[in-house]
Amino acid sequence: AVLMVSILVFAATACGDQKAPASSDGGSAQNGDATTITVAASPTPHAEILEALKDKLADEGIELKVKVYNDYVVPNTVVEDGEVDANYFQHLDYLEDFNEKNGTHLVSAAGIHYEPMGIFPGKDKSATLDKIADGAKIAIPNDTTNEARALLLLQDNGIITLKDGAGLNATVNDIEENPYNVEIVELEAAQVARVTGETAYVVLNGNYALEAGYSVAKDALAYEKSDSEAAKTYVNIIAVKEGNEKEEKIQALVKALKSDEIKEYIEKTYDGAVIPFE
Repeated sequence: AVLMVSILVFAATACGDQKAPASSDGGSAQNGDATTITVAASPTPHAEILEALKDKLADEGIELKVKVYNDYVVPNTVVEDGEVDANYFQHLDYLEDFNEKNGTHLVSAAGIHYEPMGIFPGKDKSATLDKIADGAKIAIPNDTTNEARALLLLQDNGIITLKDGAGLNATVNDIEENPYNVEIVELEAAQVARVTGETAYVVLNGNYALEAGYSVAKDALAYEKSDSEAAKTYVNIIAVKEGNEKEEKIQALVKALKSDEIKEYIEKTYDGAVIPFE
């Protein structure tokens, strides 16, 4: 009898040790029929959009975890390192530049939305673009891709003229004509909205305009059109480690982000500051 009890206790203990590996907050794991996918995202609008589709993915047996970051570097390194499955914060041009400079191996799984860059009034909220004061200060982002976008937008609105062929590689050194003698103030993208009290105009990315409380549709004096070169080039993407873009859970995430339900959410929530990409 003692021998039988010992055998039963041993068997129960052995069965108790055979547990499925638990998923962590950082990566992905299978837990029974549920799949976990972790996505790194910037706060607005990316993380908000992801939060809006959690229930939709849950209905498909996928648990979505969102890790929020306020910079443009760590979301890529945690995907490269395998800490998270994907990120949602950047456009392809930035991703390719990041790969080249950092030796990472990230690719786009799909384009999801674009955020039109806009020109907004600074210290004088009644300012317009048809009466620009001589020597007016205009703050723009200083990173490679967004500086070019800002300069192209200023050119499209007759404020400056760039050298032929400058295009999406334009810098302030490519300004050929400056009829209003505007002073271009180059700042880190997240800082531009903070100098509205010191400049005549600011040129903001869609996400930073949202964070600053601006409505592109209501407050922008001008913004990138949907058929502009910049809008097509700077569509925001879901990025993953190369080789993972066809994974079933990544494709499920992309499908959910491109659903009519999420498109409607984007259109109603962001008032033209975020536009679904077809």
